[in-house]
Amino acid sequence: MTSLCVLKVKGQLQKMGPLQPMNIFLRQELDRMQRVISSVRSTLTDLRLAIDGTIIMSEDLRDALDSMFDARIPRLWLRLSWPSATLGFWFSELLERNQQLSAWISAGRPNQFWLTGFFNPQGFLTAMRQETTRSNLSRGWALDTVTLSNDVTKMMKEDVSAPPPEDVGGVYIYGLFLDGAGWDRRGAKLVEAPPKVLFTPLPVVHVFAVSSANRPTVSVPLGRGAVSLYSCPVYKKPRRTDLNFIFSLQLRSLQPPEPGRCEAPRCSATASDPNVVVPQTRTDTHRGALLRLTQTSPQVSL
Repeated sequence: MTSLCVLKVKGQLQKMGPLQPMNIFLRQELDRMQRVISSVRSTLTDLRLAIDGTIIMSEDLRDALDSMFDARIPRLWLRLSWPSATLGFWFSELLERNQQLSAWISAGRPNQFWLTGFFNPQGFLTAMRQETTRSNLSRGWALDTVTLSNDVTKMMKEDVSAPPPEDVGGVYIYGLFLDGAGWDRRGAKLVEAPPKVLFTPLPVVHVFAVSSANRPTVSVPLGRGAVSLYSCPVYKKPRRTDLNFIFSLQLRSLQPPEPGRCEAPRCSATASDPNVVVPQTRTDTHRGALLRLTQTSPQVSL
């Protein structure tokens, strides 16, 4: 893990356009990542000196030593970063986050984005809305009337070779999982989860901005029936509060949701220990299932 040179980053941002909404967001993410990396480097350096007896073992260093022994995240690091189940998962996510930001600043805007790898995913989507609004000023678009829409593609992460079409704009995001429901890639709709399958990876999602007057209707004819749009909220942390809410995905479902009927939220841990679990009301075909949307990164123990 290497820290990006400040001067190099500033130079790259100038070339990319420092006042562009996406580049402003990128600069904010880089600043926060640099603070995390600096804290990790400083703590490990001081901890080695304290163990050798060169400096005094402070309370923060003792907490860091005890936390690492128990595979927990040190308090100093957690204050600047994100929660995770274990230190191994946290460090693996740190590498993944840093890799995404480093590739963006070095090689230019990527074709797809790992939404969970951002400190402020809401800000990422807001920057995309601002970008689309600016490109449609001649059509009378205003940021207040621009909303998010989405389309679940049939591509997986490795299939994406180009950014979204310029006439639509938006971004491709990946790393989403369905919990308690399955996904029909051919029909692009929710189905009942296969037996003994807890998490189903969702294909790459195209998230884009539309004027409120052009927002999709609640159902789209498909074959003999109508496919309803199921509004599925996405959260960035297991605790389901307004502070952790990111946005709502519109997922196609053959069975429309019944108003007034829902089941109690369930939250269960799995062997892979997903970092983010989103409970939902009943799914389209299975009465007892709950729809959860998770965003996970590769988790490798130290």
